Amino acid sequence: MGVHFNADEIFEIAERIEKNGARFYRKAAENTNDEKARKMLLELADMEDDHEKTFSEMRKDLQSSDRTPSRFDPDNETAAYLQAFADGHIFDVNSDPCEMLTGSESIVEVLKMAIGMEKDSVVFYLEMKEMVPPGAGQEKIQHIIGEERKHIGVLAREVSHAKRAE
Repeated sequence: MGVHFNADEIFEIAERIEKNGARFYRKAAENTNDEKARKMLLELADMEDDHEKTFSEMRKDLQSSDRTPSRFDPDNETAAYLQAFADGHIFDVNSDPCEMLTGSESIVEVLKMAIGMEKDSVVFYLEMKEMVPPGAGQEKIQHIIGEERKHIGVLAREVSHAKRAE
């Protein structure tokens, strides 16, 4: 028997992902003495806040029909993915990503952690976009996917700069 997610639940998960990301970036910013890195991390946190608000607004705009379980692909691959996600096998939205930070990480280590989190978000949002009914915000999800990809680019450039500075 498959797990049935609806658009409301998917948006709720997305809100938690963004909230966790913002908390992670703010905590990482607190832990660094590098002013340029601190500024970049705080800017990323603000962007994650904006994404959370977007998902929250999209969730409020859902029709009652979008709050019922979604249909899945014939092979249930999406259902299996979302089940693995919900079970915490992919990443656990209920865990606090700030707990990964001890304060002793180098900026390169922090940036690599952030890249991993952003990649996980992109993968989830790509699947999410397929699950959300047309007209319920697929284009907004695609926009956020684009922004998350940009975050990965920013973080990757910062890793290169930080490695050269070491």
